[in-house]
Amino acid sequence: METVLLIGMPGGPEWIVIILFVIIFFGAKKIPELARGLGKGIREFKDATKEIKDEIDDGKKAVEDKK
Repeated sequence: METVLLIGMPGGPEWIVIILFVIIFFGAKKIPELARGLGKGIREFKDATKEIKDEIDDGKKAVEDKK
């Protein structure tokens, strides 16, 4: 049971190792480009999620208006 509790978000030393690995693996010049791509992907996902939510709300409103 205790092993399940230990699995979670990385702490301070783990983040340092992850950051060093990313810098070594991708190089310092590629990191901003990767971050931009990640940001664009997240923004597109949020926009798509918002559009779907708006369509569901519009459909719900149309059904309520028919009643």
